[in-house]
Amino acid sequence: MTFVSILLALIAEQFRALGRNNPITEIVRVLGDRAEHAFDTGRPRDAALAWLTVVLPLVLAAVIVHYLLASISVALTLAWNVLLLYLTLGFRQFSHYFTDIHEALNRDDLHTARTLLHEWTGLDTVDMPVSEIVRHTLEAAIVAVHRHVFGVFFWFLVPIGPGGVVLYRTAEFLNRQWNTPSNERSPALGRFAARAFYVLDWVPSRLTAVGFAIVGNFEDAVYAWRNHARKWNDAVNGILLASGGGALGVRLGQPLAEEDSSVMLRTSLAGVDYAPGMGDAEPVPPEYGMDPGIRTLQSAVGLVWRAVILWMLLLAMISLALWVG
Repeated sequence: MTFVSILLALIAEQFRALGRNNPITEIVRVLGDRAEHAFDTGRPRDAALAWLTVVLPLVLAAVIVHYLLASISVALTLAWNVLLLYLTLGFRQFSHYFTDIHEALNRDDLHTARTLLHEWTGLDTVDMPVSEIVRHTLEAAIVAVHRHVFGVFFWFLVPIGPGGVVLYRTAEFLNRQWNTPSNERSPALGRFAARAFYVLDWVPSRLTAVGFAIVGNFEDAVYAWRNHARKWNDAVNGILLASGGGALGVRLGQPLAEEDSSVMLRTSLAGVDYAPGMGDAEPVPPEYGMDPGIRTLQSAVGLVWRAVILWMLLLAMISLALWVG
């Protein structure tokens, strides 16, 4: 049923995608605002309580309905699974930005490409050159496809099933909502939401990175993951972007200064968190691949679809093994 549920949800989303500003997202946003106003005192304990008051009821509702329907009919259970996956999968919620930016660059319409990238990511794209537009588009797409697709796949496989996808996507939404700049919100909320999502995304992000390596340039993906993931402040995004860029054979992320790059390698091997300016310069780890170009955007589409097929094949084999067993 797991494989069939995901397949039907993907098909449904291709025909009619859920918009970014949909009623479900609005409900979670309102719940997040209410929890923030009710519990935000600046203390970590209250931040955890605010997070739980949003996440726990939604997860419990998804699980309870699932088991109630399972006691009635397999068909109703399947329908509930497909509905929740449709609401939590977001393949088409971001892909139109990627496609439109790609088409604008092919037409040499830099103004449109910059405008779309700003709408998507919020970055300052005024006078941004083509190479940076491509780089930021690739980075945004890699992170989005993980959080909207592969992360959802993983959490649907855990024992709580539908509750898992609700947990993952709600945690991801709160992480974004409570870490947007605000003078009325204490930093404790954002820190807890970020930490909670980091824990939930620790395994899925690494599985996504492995998937990119398998269906792409394996050697460059592993090398970039090992030596260049610390170019990004966010540890999870660093793994995704380094492995994704390596799988495509291109360099993503801002280049580090020679000193910081050498220390990054040394601290990475030692298992120590890297911070710019640490230590003395040592030999810099060689770069990998080439600078991304417009054609890389089309290669990224192929990489994502190969990774989706890989996941679906694995799900099909797991489902078959459980059915035969």
